[in-house]
Amino acid sequence: MAASELFNRYIWLVDLIFSSGGITREEISSRWSRSSLNYNNEPEIPERTFHRHKDAIKELFDIDIVCDRSAGKVYKIANSDDIRKGGVRTWLINTFAVNNLINESHQIKQRILFEQIPSGQRFLTPIIEAMRDNHTLTVTYQSFHRDRPSTFEVEPYCVKVFKQRWYLLARSTYNGDIRIYGLDRILSIEQNDNTFNLPKGFDAESYFDDVIGIIIGSDDKLETIEIEVSNGQQNYFRSLPLHHTQQETSKGEYSSTFTFFLRPTFDFIQELLRYGSDVEVIRPLELRKQFAKIAKDMNELYSDDGSKKVL
Repeated sequence: MAASELFNRYIWLVDLIFSSGGITREEISSRWSRSSLNYNNEPEIPERTFHRHKDAIKELFDIDIVCDRSAGKVYKIANSDDIRKGGVRTWLINTFAVNNLINESHQIKQRILFEQIPSGQRFLTPIIEAMRDNHTLTVTYQSFHRDRPSTFEVEPYCVKVFKQRWYLLARSTYNGDIRIYGLDRILSIEQNDNTFNLPKGFDAESYFDDVIGIIIGSDDKLETIEIEVSNGQQNYFRSLPLHHTQQETSKGEYSSTFTFFLRPTFDFIQELLRYGSDVEVIRPLELRKQFAKIAKDMNELYSDDGSKKVL
C-alpha cells in the first residue's frame, strides 16, 4: 500500500474516532465499508490491521487510541483535550479530514473554495526537515525593504502561518539575532551539514504569546488595551477572539468593551484598523493618539468630493 494511502487512512481513523467521541469496532468497520478511501471494497478493517494503524498513529502524531471496556469496548482518543486546544496536530487532522470528505463528494468539489497559501509550496518541506534534524540552512532572501537579495546562514527554530503567508523564525549564525522571514521572499534554500542545538526551554507558542501575528516588537511593552466595539461587530470578536487574553468586560445594547493584555505591535493595530470606525481604542492614551493620527492621515488623503488629492 502506498504511503500516501496509508497516511489518509490514519487521518480518516483519527477524525472518525475523535468526532464521534467514542465508537465500536463494528461501527468503524461499517463506516469504512462506505468510505471512498476503501479502494478495494473491504467489508471491514481487519483486527490486526486496525491495531497496526493505532500503533502508527501513536508514533506519527502522538495520538493515543484506547479501548474503553467499561463503555462496551468503545474506542476513544485518550488525549482528546490536547487536540481541542489546537496546534499542529489539529491543523493536520482538520486539513486531511476535510480533504478526504471533499474527495468523497465529487459532485460538489467545485463549490468548496479555500484560501491559497502559495508561500509554503516550495520551501516548507526542506525547512521542516532541517528543523527535525537540527541542521542549519543557507537562505537567499529578498527583503521587501532592500534592493538586492542577501545570502546568510540561519538556525531554523519554528514556522508559523499568518494571513495566508508562511514565516520562518530563525537565529542568524553570524550575529545571533533571532528574526522572522517570509517564505514568499525566499529565493533559494540549501540545507547544510552544520548542526545546532535548539535553546533549552524554547517553546514556539510561548515565543509569540504576547503578540498577534508574527512581529514580536521588542520595543512595545505589554499593556492592558481597552477597545469599544459597535455596530454588530461584537459578534465577530466573540466568535473568533483576536488573542487568548481577550475578555468582554462590558456589554451594552449597541456596543461592548473588550480588553487585551499584549504588545500593541503593527499586526495588532492592523487587525483593529480593518474594522474601521466600528472599533474605538479607549486606552492606553498613547495608542489612542496613534489611532487618531492614522485616522487624520487617512482623512487628508481624500478630498470632500471623492477625487484623488493632488500632492
